[in-house]
Amino acid sequence: MGKMNYVSNIQEWQSEFSFKITIKVRFSETDMFGHMNNTVPFVYFEEARIEYLKNLGLMQEWTANHSEFIPVVADLQCDYLRQVFFNEIIDVYVKIAKVGNSSIDLHYMGINPQNEICFTGRNSLVNINRHTGRSEQWKNEWKEKLLNEIKNSIVSV
Repeated sequence: MGKMNYVSNIQEWQSEFSFKITIKVRFSETDMFGHMNNTVPFVYFEEARIEYLKNLGLMQEWTANHSEFIPVVADLQCDYLRQVFFNEIIDVYVKIAKVGNSSIDLHYMGINPQNEICFTGRNSLVNINRHTGRSEQWKNEWKEKLLNEIKNSIVSV
């Protein structure tokens, strides 16, 4: 397995994930050999991220019409470790790795039914003010929720 610069101990890192979505690779996401296109994990990361943030009760608040803030993806990367094919079932995990004053670092992991890691990823999500377009500190209650997620994932190891 390749070395991802955001993972120091793969077993420990993997054990800290608890939230996942399950995806079946669609035909339209593959090439003529049935191999998943390399852009597809980014779509899976987005879907997992949204469901995770909904689960935390944050996405609903951010997407409400009255909200001043919205999370924006500042960067996104993927490391491909195994081939994935049409009709394969992939569990896509997401967790918060780090909480900053106005951003969070999220990590992702895609696992096949043989419990093999197929791809991993990470991204920074920044809290942006809708009116100014500038980053703003997390509200205290949001930051507390985010920090509790990290604490709970480490405790469950």
